[in-house]
Amino acid sequence: MIGWKFSNYIPGQNDETPFEKLLKLFQELLTHTSGNVGEALQWLTNLDRQYELTDDQYGIGDFIQELIDKNYIEPGNGPGSPGYVPTAKMEGELRQKALKDIFGEIKKTKRGNHSTRYSGRGDETTSERRPFEFGDPLDKMAVSESLRNAQINNGIDDFKLTTSDLEVYETHYQAQMSTVLMIDISHSMILYGEDRITPAKKVAMALSEYITTRFPKDTLDIIVFGNDAWPVEIKDLPYLQVGPYHTNTVAGLELAMDILRRRRNPNKQIFMITDGKPTCIKRGKRYIKNSMGLDRTIVNRTLNLAARLRKISIPVTTFMIARDPYLVQFVQSFTETNGGKAYYSGLQGLGDFVFRDYKQNKKK
Repeated sequence: MIGWKFSNYIPGQNDETPFEKLLKLFQELLTHTSGNVGEALQWLTNLDRQYELTDDQYGIGDFIQELIDKNYIEPGNGPGSPGYVPTAKMEGELRQKALKDIFGEIKKTKRGNHSTRYSGRGDETTSERRPFEFGDPLDKMAVSESLRNAQINNGIDDFKLTTSDLEVYETHYQAQMSTVLMIDISHSMILYGEDRITPAKKVAMALSEYITTRFPKDTLDIIVFGNDAWPVEIKDLPYLQVGPYHTNTVAGLELAMDILRRRRNPNKQIFMITDGKPTCIKRGKRYIKNSMGLDRTIVNRTLNLAARLRKISIPVTTFMIARDPYLVQFVQSFTETNGGKAYYSGLQGLGDFVFRDYKQNKKK
């Protein structure tokens, strides 16, 4: 009989090791400090003094040495570089941690793409069956049903299997998706004492880990935008920092559109994480900026671009980390013009919104 065997709980027997406890906190601090190992360790040391995270048996020095031994940090290269920098192993674990923290219910599945509502010679097997057609893959054969048809049609004494007896399981077409994730790094992401860039980075890391592991045939490009816009790599996400920038949403959307235009995949979408209105556009080499309100020149350029994206079937899903009425009104206008989606939220719940909408878009 299969059952469970219980034993008395002994405190500390199944707990995490001191290194594992400190590693979780260190990774969180590393995200807040944009990958600055020295600053993160200083914060960790201060927290240790205040809350006694370590003891005489295992101290911060032991933790740092174990970070080095386990290839989580390494010496910086070149003159003027910081003492230690995160390794590729640490960057990967930061993405995995973000995925677990934000998209905790996701389970890794087999390699594949995204189901559509169209049936035919696809990849995902369903429970429905249909008669065999020339060219159907044999691995989709409904063996038991085909043998039963042969027995009914031809009998047992003169048993034979013909193509008219064969049945195959119906399948669904699956689609690939090309996604561009836009992250606002304007100064307002840390304005008024609110840290909005760290949650945005966590969402970006979680989303990138989700796409690359669960949908390996998809493409994901990440760009940041302030006064201008430029692409970044997945490995750069922990190191993103806010700059003294305005919000040039047009530059970000134009770069995203240019990237997606080069993708041959017909299914395309843009995710934009921002906390403010567009406050900047560029004409030639000159910037037009207005931080005080919704400038009609800047807004009109942004809405015109939203309409252009709609014409080429690229929806924009906007995640607005603000609830100000005039900001909400702008996002509503932008979303209606583009035909995309918009969510208005505080910092909490942002990752869940991204995950839900990503799954919905993937099935279109």
